[in-house]
Amino acid sequence: MRYRTFGRLGWQVSELSFGAWAIGGDAWGATDDSESLRTLEEALDSGINFIDTAQAYGDGHSEELIGRTLAARGSGAQRVYVATKIPPADKKLWWVDPDYDDIQRFYPSAYLRERVELSLKRLKVGTLDLIQLHTWTSGFNKYTEWQETLEDLRRQGKLLAYGISASEQRPADVTPLVEAGRIDSVQVIYNLFEQGTGRSVLAPCGRNGVATIIRVPLDEGSLTGKFTAQTIFAKGDFRRHYFRGGNLKVTLEHVELVRRFKAERHPELSLVDLALLFTLSHPDAGTVIVGLKNREQLRQNLKVTGMELFKPAALAELAQFEWNRDPWSQDLKA
Repeated sequence: MRYRTFGRLGWQVSELSFGAWAIGGDAWGATDDSESLRTLEEALDSGINFIDTAQAYGDGHSEELIGRTLAARGSGAQRVYVATKIPPADKKLWWVDPDYDDIQRFYPSAYLRERVELSLKRLKVGTLDLIQLHTWTSGFNKYTEWQETLEDLRRQGKLLAYGISASEQRPADVTPLVEAGRIDSVQVIYNLFEQGTGRSVLAPCGRNGVATIIRVPLDEGSLTGKFTAQTIFAKGDFRRHYFRGGNLKVTLEHVELVRRFKAERHPELSLVDLALLFTLSHPDAGTVIVGLKNREQLRQNLKVTGMELFKPAALAELAQFEWNRDPWSQDLKA
């Protein structure tokens, strides 16, 4: 396992991190807690030392499984960093206009304090490593109370660092905070299709010592190559919406272009290897989240660890696959 310096915080974190959304059991189809726990244990034994979770994942179930695992491993085990997230206070407001600015309906001070205590309890720790606000709009950038509250909690020893999970629609809304030095980390989507955030978010983070956590490196599974036109997502799996209507068909057409390129230029790699290596090769990539439901997925993703990263010339070739779209709100066109 390779390790990278996590922004100005200086933490040495594994280049791959354990994405704990799926083990929450509420958005990726059926899960089995015993398999989730075994997968988490194997991930930690493999050298992964960074876990990304959220209070919203299984309404806290993901945090509880992580807390149980880390408590059982004891204080003498490898240092593991856990990043969790606070959802909006009014959960009906997850998807709002990107300029929406009523931050008191999202992150009032008393609510932030209450939610930090909740994660401390679920994770069974006295101090949170990293707390993230789970969504953001440009309209929030002018406010400071949320930051003052988190700074106070840091002084109290309740947390070590705080950051923001950038929105899918306008991830660069967080960049002004990055450039002003107001946050310790940013979580953002970056993959073969969504390459623009490498320029608009990751590069500014690198210039300003802000740690980066990259999510969705496999485009919610499409870049594994396992989906077909006949794939049906189970009830309760959020990908029923992401790949709704013709979105799956159009996405598969783009995946096929990547597959052909891989076969010609990088036949030694699997499609998963290619996609993960692309993301890991960005010079400002910190840790890259791989979502894990079982040990088979873990072992497949771990194959890239230690592989040579892509050099600038190879990355320039891969730039052809950039695809500007928003599957959450758009019906995609070929």
